[in-house]
Amino acid sequence: MRSYSDYLHPAKARNLLLQGARVLDPRQNLDRTADLHIKDGIVQVAPARIPDDADIIDLRGHIITPGWFDLHVHLREPGREVAETIESGCHAAMNGGITGVACMPNTDPPIDDAGRVRWVLEKAESLPVDVHVVAAATRGRSGQELVEMSELVELGVRAFSDDGAPIANSAVLRHALEYANMLHARIFQHAEDPQLSAGGAMNEGEWSTRLGLPGIPPVSETIDVMRCIQLARYTGAAVHICHVSTHDSVEWIRWAKQQGLRVTAEVCPHHLLLTEEHCKGFDTDYKMSPPLRSEEDRLACLRGIGDGTLDVLCTDHAPHTWESKAQEFDVAPFGVVGLETVLGLTLTHLVPQILDWNTLLQRVAYSPREILSQAVPAIASGQPANLTVIDPEQKWTVEPAEFLSKSRNTPFKNWPLTGRARGIVNRGFAIIKYT
Repeated sequence: MRSYSDYLHPAKARNLLLQGARVLDPRQNLDRTADLHIKDGIVQVAPARIPDDADIIDLRGHIITPGWFDLHVHLREPGREVAETIESGCHAAMNGGITGVACMPNTDPPIDDAGRVRWVLEKAESLPVDVHVVAAATRGRSGQELVEMSELVELGVRAFSDDGAPIANSAVLRHALEYANMLHARIFQHAEDPQLSAGGAMNEGEWSTRLGLPGIPPVSETIDVMRCIQLARYTGAAVHICHVSTHDSVEWIRWAKQQGLRVTAEVCPHHLLLTEEHCKGFDTDYKMSPPLRSEEDRLACLRGIGDGTLDVLCTDHAPHTWESKAQEFDVAPFGVVGLETVLGLTLTHLVPQILDWNTLLQRVAYSPREILSQAVPAIASGQPANLTVIDPEQKWTVEPAEFLSKSRNTPFKNWPLTGRARGIVNRGFAIIKYT
């Protein structure tokens, strides 16, 4: 397996000149060709002269943006290190041009107390990617007893979720929303009615009937989205809907925003680019939760990410070993990896057809951090260097064997893409791939 060190440019972030790129940061009204001088942060945009002893990287033809952030990632550690670790997941994120991730708590054991939150943060301290913990909302992710939210908020946690499963008990969900709201935090809800979806393997519809596979009805998601919206309305609390996949979910979230409710939502590339028909070959790399839906649902999600109904583009990066995925479709686990393909898929299929660059950065750099109450990186003098470097014209083919993730379960293998991360600058690291 390749190490991220195989890709490093010898330059260091302590005195670095990134030369000749298109520098793009809409919130700074910045969109022009310029040099960036970095030395313990951003010293200057377009310096008048080349700094003494600076390491120079020629980035003509490239784009530099504020660092991308993935709001929904499974790093699997503790407990399932064979599929991913905090280190390998961060290296995969770096390889995909992502400088920050929010990791979900459905580990083994779950991240549901202060000791485990500290452990994750300590493991991530020396890595080039910022790791923010989404802690479990209930003890053991059982959906019954709330965790000690105030203690975890003191450690920097700003979101709670039982992701992988919904908080199915409405009274518990109400109290979770109320307590999180008092602490200026947010509940992330995996929207699903577990009774309706129980035993399902793919979207319920024509293709599940053709393939003889048990179905997960779209209404399983939409009912829970409606429940979350009504509880947000009743409590005044903030709720974030994870991995939206259905037409009706998008419409209900649009309605909630029109009412001024504190509802945000995310969508993943696989729900924007694939449909249930892709399951016809019984390839378990097309099995995810929520499942791939209909063409109508896919188009609704595209409209939603374009018009801001869906606030965030994220991956739901869910690594699994080859052995676990190499089972019958209805037995194999749900989930696909996405950290190393999201940027290329986005530039190939969403820009500029659905998103212009300004809107894209809202979805991948600004909104994800704001939902977590984190500072948004700015490309300006005196600011920390938190940057994604992109080669917008590089043509490449998705080869899972080249991933830095420990897992290979992508539905996009062999897809031709245009646009790829060249590297990141973050936390004192300058990780720029050789051309």
